[in-house]
Amino acid sequence: MAEQRSERSLGDLFAELSRETGLLVRKELQLAQVEMGQKVSRVSRHAAIIGTGGVLAHAGALALVAALVLMLVLAGLPAWAAALGVGIALLAIGGLLVRSGLAAIRPEDLAPSETIQTLREGAAWAKHQAR
Repeated sequence: MAEQRSERSLGDLFAELSRETGLLVRKELQLAQVEMGQKVSRVSRHAAIIGTGGVLAHAGALALVAALVLMLVLAGLPAWAAALGVGIALLAIGGLLVRSGLAAIRPEDLAPSETIQTLREGAAWAKHQAR
């Protein structure tokens, strides 16, 4: 078998190199797709937390208006005090959720690092083979 390899023409070797390079590129693209899909999935979960926090913050703003109107009618506690208390509580919860979601997204590296590493390894291997 070793004897057959030495008898292969330069054209055959380049054709094989071309086929193998094409296969490598296709596999690297597949790896990048899978890796990016995983990262997008994680980021979308964190984005849902941010969205929930935003909805709660919006509900807090609506509660501020509703509490103001209700407290004016009931006149037990000053209207501004009741509306301020409910609004601050809901805005604080929403703010905590937004902060939590943002903190989870910040460290997320969106670059396809595994693909980049294998491409570097492939390039280093190709340089070594070319010597």
